[in-house]
Amino acid sequence: MRKKIIAGNWKMYKTPGQARELARAIRNGITKITLDREIVLCPPFPALYAVKEEIEGSNIGLGAQNIYPKEEGAFTGEVSPLMLQELGVSYVIIGHSERRQYFKEEDGFINQKVLIALKYGLKPILCVGETLKEREEGRTEHVIESQLRAVAEHGHHAFSNCVIAYEPVWAMGTGLPATPEQVQSVHAMIRAVIAQSSENDAKTVSLLYGGSVNEKNAEALFAMPDVDGGLIGGAALNIEDFKAIIDAI
Repeated sequence: MRKKIIAGNWKMYKTPGQARELARAIRNGITKITLDREIVLCPPFPALYAVKEEIEGSNIGLGAQNIYPKEEGAFTGEVSPLMLQELGVSYVIIGHSERRQYFKEEDGFINQKVLIALKYGLKPILCVGETLKEREEGRTEHVIESQLRAVAEHGHHAFSNCVIAYEPVWAMGTGLPATPEQVQSVHAMIRAVIAQSSENDAKTVSLLYGGSVNEKNAEALFAMPDVDGGLIGGAALNIEDFKAIIDAI
């Protein structure tokens, strides 16, 4: 079953105390979550436990913003899948454009993260997307297919427990989102690429859009047949905006 998912990526915002307040407000503000819909909150690492306590017993999922592809070791500043697993984390964002751009993470390394997340029962939210230069050069399809291939190489059903988030780098935080038609075109292409590994995965994988999603454009974006929700940045930090986006799904 293709789930509708709204995931809030809080990035490097909210102290544990602030995160607790926001998580509580979101939980209290959501009146209904059906079985085919899920809300996921992805706070910074220091706030994971506080958010976990606030959403305990609800249908809201807990997500991490990163993972390191080793169980343990001398990797100062990194967080292992075992740590996330024990905290009750269900999802983990992997391959976000900010990780690719600022921390120079490449497809091979991102793929290692996907594999270890799956090994420990964490559902990757794998982010893919092109820069403005790549889009202008007509390379959108090539770039995204390459980002997906790193995972697809692991064979049949490689995507069966993944969520894919299309985040065009040129639309993130700019206030200039891709049009619903542009998003639909890319999402249809993503399904076609996944279908080369597994037609069933292509039909069932949830595809999210992220890139300046707000309460004004969410409904039109989510109305597209291959858009199953959103990975929300700035708007996820405001309870009213985030609730409006949740309502739109």
